[in-house]
Amino acid sequence: MKRNMGRIDKIIRFTVAVIIALLLYYEVVEGALSYILLTVAAVFVLTSLTGFCPLYGVFGLNSCKVRKVDKP
Repeated sequence: MKRNMGRIDKIIRFTVAVIIALLLYYEVVEGALSYILLTVAAVFVLTSLTGFCPLYGVFGLNSCKVRKVDKP
């Protein structure tokens, strides 16, 4: 897997996942919506830790900075 997520994108996803987890913990959201949000939070944490988003790959997006490598 090639990284396609930048640092800011990772931070935003992780923050949203924490907010969703807090909403679920304090039972602000209940029922079927809670399971959907739990799945979204899990995907956000996983993608922020790996730095790869499958949907970015499908749509050809990349928020990761490109490093220039000097060749000898």
